[in-house]
Formats: sequence, structure tokens, C-alpha cells
Amino acid sequence: MEPNGKDVAEKYAVVTGANKGIGLETVRQLASTGVKVVLTARDENRGMDATSKLHQMGFTDVVFHQLDVLDPLSIQFLAKFIQDRYGRLDILVNNAAASGVVVDEHGLRALNIDPVSWLSGKATNVVQDVMKQTYQAAQICLNTNYYGVKRLTEELLPLLQLSPSGARIVNVSSLRGELWRIPSEKIRQELGDIETLSVDKVDVILQKFLHDLKEGALEANGWPMMLPAYAMSKATLNAYTRIIAKKYPNMRINCVHPGYIDTDLNWHTGIQPVEEGARGPVKCALLPDDGPTGCYFDQTELAAF
Repeated sequence: MEPNGKDVAEKYAVVTGANKGIGLETVRQLASTGVKVVLTARDENRGMDATSKLHQMGFTDVVFHQLDVLDPLSIQFLAKFIQDRYGRLDILVNNAAASGVVVDEHGLRALNIDPVSWLSGKATNVVQDVMKQTYQAAQICLNTNYYGVKRLTEELLPLLQLSPSGARIVNVSSLRGELWRIPSEKIRQELGDIETLSVDKVDVILQKFLHDLKEGALEANGWPMMLPAYAMSKATLNAYTRIIAKKYPNMRINCVHPGYIDTDLNWHTGIQPVEEGARGPVKCALLPDDGPTGCYFDQTELAAF
């Protein structure tokens, strides 16, 4: 036992955006291994309903706590709850995400885009009429997928540092954030140079992106054109993963593309079930003490950034 009475063998986890989809399935799979999981969601009713369903399945150790990663006060409440209830945190899975676009879902379904075209980015021109990139949607996307992860992680780091065998941080990313998909060589190099990467540099890149979006200059300046804000939110999330992995070498901190999963986030264009989508995040959450850190996983396999 630890001095505070907590069993060292027990593991305590937080999963964000966990009332449905990959997040909910990640909670279920972690709970099935004996991890005590805090299921978080922005909407309290949906979060409570999801937790109740897991209780009915026998996962009675799962608890719910409201969390909006856009709200610093909400983040602080979660941190205090974990401190009071568990005294530490062993696993953080940053899964909450926003798409960054305004979509005509009926029109998108009518296009019936095949998965290969969607994944390769060849569908970029096809979807322009049904998928609008607005400045406001881009701000929400970046604030959720990048800044929200950063805010939450930094608030929980003191608790993560108390994990007896080194905490695990898992940032759920996307193949949209892979560097080779960014047309600009300069942006690719800036985000790919681990020796000079910093959160300040990432901030500058995102400010340039928002400026070019406002000016209608994304294509001219080499930004991704398929889900641009989402792509940049995930490319910078990957960069942040490498930055903090370098700063905290005792932890295992990785990002993972879960696969092309059938979820609300991609308007159910995905073709893989959520059970498959949770495998990568769960693997990264349960890595052995000598496992990789500062890496990118394509589902359950190590891949290049």
C-alpha cells in the first residue's frame, strides 16, 4: 500500500469525450482489464447514461465526471475530484475532438464517397459543396483538439507524476495529422524537427494557419485542404506529444491514429467498428514500463509522424 492508502497495483484512468464512440469503447476495454476509469463528457446527461450502461454490463468501478476541455474551471474541478478520490492518476486518454467543419450530412451521405478516396484525400474537391470550413468552426476545433488537450494535460500533470511506475498519456490523433499530408515543406520541417520543437513554435504555426484561413490563403500557403483545421489540430497534437514525451522521460506518452472508425465525428463514413478503434489507445494506455514514448501509432503499430 502507498502512504495514502491507495493500492499501488490499482490503476486510475481518465478518458475524455467518452460518452460514445471510441472514447466509450476505450473506457469499456480499460475497465475490462481492471483499471478504475473516470468517464468524462461535456454533456452530463449523456455521460451519466453512458456510465449507467457500463454499470449494467458489470463495469461498476467506472465513474462519471463532467468535463469540457474548453472550460478551465471544468478542468480544475476534474483535477480536484481525482485528487480527492484517488490521490494520483496513472492513465490519461485525450480523446475529445471536434471536426472543424460545418457539414450537410444528408448531402455528404448522398455523395457515397468510397473509403479509399476519403482516406487518400482525393475526395477533397468532391466534398467542398457539403463541407464548409468556417473560421469559427476552425477556432473551436483547434481549441478542442490541441489547446484543450494541452490545458487538461498540464492541469493533470502533478497527479500523473505521482503514478508509481510512470504515467501513460495517450493522445488520440488521426492520419490527417501525418506530416507528409501537409503540402508546405517549411511547415512539415517545423513540425517535424524534434530538436527545435516547442509549444511556442506550435502556437506561431497555428496563428499563421488561422490568419491564412481568414485571408482565404490556405491553398496558396501550403496548408492541408482536406479538413484543414482538423488536420492541423492533429499535426500539432502529434508535435505536442513529442514535446512533452521529451520533457517527461519517465512517462510513456504517445499519439495514435485509431483507424477509419464508424463514429459521429466522421459522420459515419468510417468502416471499422469502435472495438477496433479502441485497440490502439488501449494498447498505448497499458504499455509496459520499457515501452516506446514520443511515438505515433497507426492503430496498434508504430508508424512515422
